[in-house]
Amino acid sequence: MPDNNKELTLSAPLSGPVLSLANVPDAVFASGALGDGIAIDPLNDTLYAPCDGDVIHVARTGHAVTLRADNGAEVLLHLGLDTVELRGDGFTMLVKEGARVSNGQPLLRYDVDKVARRCKSLVSLLVITNGEHFQARPVTLLGVKVGEPLLHIVAKNTGASPANDQDVGLEVSGQVRIAHRGGLHARPAARVRQTAQGFKSRSQLHFGGRSASCDSLMGMMGLAITEQAQVQVSCRGSDAEAALQALLTTLSTALAEETHAPAPAFKPHPHPAEDGVLHGVCAAPGVAVGPLVRLDGIVLPEDAGGHDVEAQRRQLDQALAQVSDEIRLTLDRARTRRNSDEEAIFNAHLALLDDPALLDAARLCIDQGSAATHAWSQSIDAQCRVLQQLGNTLLAERTNDLRDLRQRVLRALLGQTWPFDVPAGAIVAAQELTPSDLLHLCAQGVAGVCMVGGGATSHVAILARGKGLPCLVALGEALLEQQGQTMVLDADEGRLELHPTAERLAQVRQLHAEHAERRARQHALAHTPAQTIDGIHIEVAANVASSADAAQALADGADGVGLLRTEFLFVDRHTAPDEQEQRQRYQAVLDAMADKPVIIRTIDVGGDKQLDYLPLPNEANPVLGLRGIRLAQVQPQLLDQQLRALLQTRPLDRCRILLPMVTEVDELLHIRRRLDALANELGLSERPQLGVMIEVPAAALLAEQLAEHADFLSIGTNDLSQYTLAMDRDHAGLAPRVDALHPALLRLIAQACAGAARHGRWIGVCGALAADPLATPVLVGLGVRELSVSAAQIGEIKARVRQLDAVKCACLSAELLTLSSAAAVRQACHQHWPMG
Repeated sequence: MPDNNKELTLSAPLSGPVLSLANVPDAVFASGALGDGIAIDPLNDTLYAPCDGDVIHVARTGHAVTLRADNGAEVLLHLGLDTVELRGDGFTMLVKEGARVSNGQPLLRYDVDKVARRCKSLVSLLVITNGEHFQARPVTLLGVKVGEPLLHIVAKNTGASPANDQDVGLEVSGQVRIAHRGGLHARPAARVRQTAQGFKSRSQLHFGGRSASCDSLMGMMGLAITEQAQVQVSCRGSDAEAALQALLTTLSTALAEETHAPAPAFKPHPHPAEDGVLHGVCAAPGVAVGPLVRLDGIVLPEDAGGHDVEAQRRQLDQALAQVSDEIRLTLDRARTRRNSDEEAIFNAHLALLDDPALLDAARLCIDQGSAATHAWSQSIDAQCRVLQQLGNTLLAERTNDLRDLRQRVLRALLGQTWPFDVPAGAIVAAQELTPSDLLHLCAQGVAGVCMVGGGATSHVAILARGKGLPCLVALGEALLEQQGQTMVLDADEGRLELHPTAERLAQVRQLHAEHAERRARQHALAHTPAQTIDGIHIEVAANVASSADAAQALADGADGVGLLRTEFLFVDRHTAPDEQEQRQRYQAVLDAMADKPVIIRTIDVGGDKQLDYLPLPNEANPVLGLRGIRLAQVQPQLLDQQLRALLQTRPLDRCRILLPMVTEVDELLHIRRRLDALANELGLSERPQLGVMIEVPAAALLAEQLAEHADFLSIGTNDLSQYTLAMDRDHAGLAPRVDALHPALLRLIAQACAGAARHGRWIGVCGALAADPLATPVLVGLGVRELSVSAAQIGEIKARVRQLDAVKCACLSAELLTLSSAAAVRQACHQHWPMG
């Protein structure tokens, strides 16, 4: 029985020799990724309960069972290694989930001969899976018999009893398919951890007969959960139901960056060996020329030992705190720039830095006599081996994130800053670069990067693509033999040319010069109106999220703001912004755009975009649920407050209001009446323009009726694509097929343009299609007269418009509506309007 200090001694569940986890012939268990514990090489055929408790999980293959002891410790009893592969053959489970068991009660029996012949090892595990709350101390490392004392469990002093809020209420569980591309790797696991930490309940993932706490990234990654795999989530505590629903949503919703910028295919170029050329894999496209500079990582000397344990622990804690602060600063900058890729990557780093599997392993090494530097390095190496042995390429690539943390913490321990002074324009070569390395190198103005190893789906590759930095990976060890000479990095073709000729260097520099000249011409003319050859004016506006974005857009030549998403005001806070704050923020955007018009979309939350202070029902299909303008039906005060704030901006004729998710005319009429009433309350005679987003097929089909009552229409091609094609744009497997140049989409766009024209209304596009230069002639030809893009693309899109004949575009676009696929449309666009 546990005493008042929550201590508990577990008895031996099997008879046989006892092993420490470190000596278990399995990398996952040996590393402690699943928790601390002990192992037995069994001599009997029955597994017994090591304590009184409740059965909280039974493996579907009958080889493992998890108990919750009366003191809150969760004890995984796992018979044999790789026994999940036997699919239950040879095992007989004697208890069911939810059952109450007593110390010494039989839990499962197995056929010793059958199982021993077919599994990797009979060595069996007793693991404390919620080790963040408990410490496990072996009573003996000798042989034991069933029922003898084996492991002493002591609650950690965390300031709150793990059995308080987390043990109040029933346990709930649910199943879900993993939506994240490549499975549950670092970034989605960090999102899961973040979600779980928002609740008091204890949450676990169960997959393949194993379990991991949602508090531990390494534990969850150690489950090797693949894309589209079905997992079980269990939550226990006072808010278990809410925690479960939130986790199911997080696990089934792909990260935005997994869909918007798919990684290039990971395949080597099938080139024969060439003298003077190293072949690799393109991780980020582009061509660069410059001197090769090699970067070498930190190499630690041998550990002399004899350290003060407490001093080493303090040094590690201080270094971890310093790196944590540095990462938070990087996160703040990423959020300011609305860079979701960087934000997701460094959020995962922050979570890894706090992972109990890493920290406990490092502190144990210090307790055993290692210096803090060597203890941290050994802890990282152990976790890297775990990921590399899981047989999952994507998870193996995530070892790069762990090595990033190793380098950063080691530098903090050694009192070093970023140690490399790389000249601008250089090509950097390294065994492996990390995400933080890449940010430093970008700040130094390097021309390109290449690595011995790495992969096209690594976080470094994602960042390089976002920075427009050519990146080549998997070049092999021969890369490190090079240094100093000028080279050509042709990532598009997967080549690093070690000894380029003068002619080749001149060719690459000429291409760079032409590209730079073209961009300079486009930028120089960005403030000139975009007008087709036959005199049709196309307004090129900017999509923005803040007044700073608006100021940059104006500097880059924007004709106005085509879409201000107001959600940025409402998310990541515990209370709604009041009317005054909203008015000030909207006014700041209007002020930043000088005399240009600003289109402000009303709040579009609900479904999968939840607000802490606005509880909405969980929905099975959020994108088809309570979102956008539908929210006004259940929360009218939220929209009224926003409309009042918008009505108080000046000058009101430059403020245009855009309504999202409209599906019928009555919705528009209701909001127009509400806008009129609020304007009258404020004593206003003037009204801002009121527009409708065309982002559902119903709105496109009713465009003529909507245009009768709206001042303008704006097509959101991102949502219109997924609703028309019945393909979730956040679905990792389908996202590449959600192409807005599909002829079905073009027909809807054509119908919307025709409907707007009948009432003399202008119509724009603010979705991703507006920023695709290949689509510009199609949209102009169908009747679109405003394109809203990112500030950086304004010059390019305006230059594209100036090359077009609008009448010819109209004739050719009509032909595209008869084609059979998006691929056919794109091919025809290349033929009719070549890029260049």
